[in-house]
Amino acid sequence: MAPKHLNRRRHLLFGAAAVLVLLPSGSSATAVEYCKKGRDYPVKVSGVEVVPDPVVRGEPATFKISASTDKNITKGKLVIDVAYFIFHVHSETHNLCDETSCPVTGEFVLASQQTLPSFTPPGSYTLTMKLQGDSNEELTCISFGFSIGMCAQLLSCIRSWTPDLTI
Repeated sequence: MAPKHLNRRRHLLFGAAAVLVLLPSGSSATAVEYCKKGRDYPVKVSGVEVVPDPVVRGEPATFKISASTDKNITKGKLVIDVAYFIFHVHSETHNLCDETSCPVTGEFVLASQQTLPSFTPPGSYTLTMKLQGDSNEELTCISFGFSIGMCAQLLSCIRSWTPDLTI
């Protein structure tokens, strides 16, 4: 019969493997809502992908927004606001042509990579993104939720709980 500490390690290892198998792939489609329901925006958003999902503090996260338009957009800006529960916590503005190839027409993807500080509180956040054209006309406005997880990686969490465990 194996010593107790080896049995404990095997159980932890088995448990960690089971959790890894059951975890989502690290990205998934995110539900998107338009800011003004029923408005016919010139830019239609077909999807948002957040990788990894949930976002990991202190590590890069990529936000990909798939969209399309019948317009020929040569200039514009993205205005991004982030709320933690009901509290506004962050704003930033980007040049549209820095986030995708200009001129924008047809189907396109806006991709932005951010590394959130390691002290960012875990929980649910809401991102609102407005795309404004050359003369500040609103081309689209969407909001979607994303989460920031508690641990950077499952194995690092398990190691912090059981420092003598070798995997």
